[in-house]
Amino acid sequence: MAEVYKSYVRFQKNEGIRATMFRTLVTTGVLLGAICTMVGVAYAEDMIIGEWKTSDGDTVVINHCGDGYCGTIEEGEYAGRQIGKLTGSGGSYTGQLTDPDDNQTYDGTGAVQGNSLILKGCLMKIFCQSQVWTRR
Repeated sequence: MAEVYKSYVRFQKNEGIRATMFRTLVTTGVLLGAICTMVGVAYAEDMIIGEWKTSDGDTVVINHCGDGYCGTIEEGEYAGRQIGKLTGSGGSYTGQLTDPDDNQTYDGTGAVQGNSLILKGCLMKIFCQSQVWTRR
């Protein structure tokens, strides 16, 4: 009878350890899953998406369009006009930029650095102009 009791006590101790290990693994798994989900949501939208204040004081909204990103003037003299389409990711973009003053389209690049969007439009890759927009 004493042998049975000792076996039962060993079994109970092992079950307690197993249950603790199981709870720890489940808790760790849930926490890791939550962290991965938050990171995925944080990087789901590209850095260029959002509202930007131009050097002229207008607001431009950049959103997904097709396989890239389109910028549309939200307010100001040229409200509603699309002024560019860029492709890329991770803060570096290339494509076409349109000057709303003369409606000319140029080869362009964009780079997001913190809360700034640095745009550069070039004619024949020689004559270039840059603007810095700030995130609203």
